[in-house]
Amino acid sequence: MSNARRNPLAQELGTGHAEMPLGAVDWWMVAIVLTLLCIGLLMVLSASGVVGQRLAGDKYLFFKRQLLFAGVGSAALAVTLWLPRRFIDRLAYPALFLAFILLVLCLSPLGIRVNGAQRWIPLAGFSLQPMEFARIALVLYLAYFMSTKQALIKTFSRGVIPPFAVTGVLCCLLLLQPDFGGAMVLVILLFFMCLVGGTRFIYLFLTLTMGLASAALLIMYSPYRVKRLLAFIDPFRDALDSGYQLVQSLFALGSGGFFGVGMGNSLQKMLYLPEAHNDFIMAVVGEELGFVGMTLIMLLFGMLFARCYRIIMGQPNTRDKLTAFGLTLVIAVGAVLNLAVVMGMAPPKGVAMPFISYGGSSLLASMICVGFLLNYSRTVRE
Repeated sequence: MSNARRNPLAQELGTGHAEMPLGAVDWWMVAIVLTLLCIGLLMVLSASGVVGQRLAGDKYLFFKRQLLFAGVGSAALAVTLWLPRRFIDRLAYPALFLAFILLVLCLSPLGIRVNGAQRWIPLAGFSLQPMEFARIALVLYLAYFMSTKQALIKTFSRGVIPPFAVTGVLCCLLLLQPDFGGAMVLVILLFFMCLVGGTRFIYLFLTLTMGLASAALLIMYSPYRVKRLLAFIDPFRDALDSGYQLVQSLFALGSGGFFGVGMGNSLQKMLYLPEAHNDFIMAVVGEELGFVGMTLIMLLFGMLFARCYRIIMGQPNTRDKLTAFGLTLVIAVGAVLNLAVVMGMAPPKGVAMPFISYGGSSLLASMICVGFLLNYSRTVRE
């Protein structure tokens, strides 16, 4: 008799992986992600040419770098896809510790400061943004905690304080950079992981209220955050200063119409729209490919999340369900927040569009998430 049959409780808590039969990889998910990745590479090529020519005399600079990031990300996807499940289960605390160390290094003299924010550390000629990987580490920890502490999860002292304290420490390190948007992303991940993990709603409501009050205070006592909030509420009131980026983004989306102005024909990328190849690349997508192009990308993400839902619901134990849910949430939160910012539905947060925006850290983290999800797709029970 197998160990998994002799110990069903161990299997439910995620320790029976050695006996789990491994099925086929979800190739539909692979096809969807590769399609999004190709669209992202094309849009980076289109949106970054002017900036690359101005900064380095090479209009293909950012495209070549993104192509390199895509290669490294694909290798990371392959590694995480074939990792033994027992090894993944042991990653929670090491990943959390590594994320903590990297966030601390950002605040050290090694950190790279850009536009008043110190969010990056140098690595082999490139810059690494630890916040992207801190999200994955937090998900692995929360999935472990909530699956192994089910008997305590509804208590406050032992079921609520530990995950909130861990998230709070990471958020404080992000706020010191400062990265208010990154801290908010971690809080969103914590809230939804606790919601599906079984935390009492009254505790979530109280902590959510306290979190919103703290966020309001942080905004009120920070002039630049107040300025950004006011620019979000009425960007055209100060269209040449604080509201400039959002106004240019809305101009780009409005200019695209139904079918767009054509690939490569964007005007806003001609140094009018800041971060046109990065956080605001979806504005260039809307301008060049129009409503049709935006809809296509949203449909691809919808198909991706449908495959993720199948993987989540098909997992044989609680820990794997929570981990797959959290990894899906990392991609989903990034996509939703990025679109909300580009369309003027949320204040600018510096959140990249998964698979589409330029950036090695964002792309690598997204590919790692997909690699883990494909790993979990091999143990889906129909």
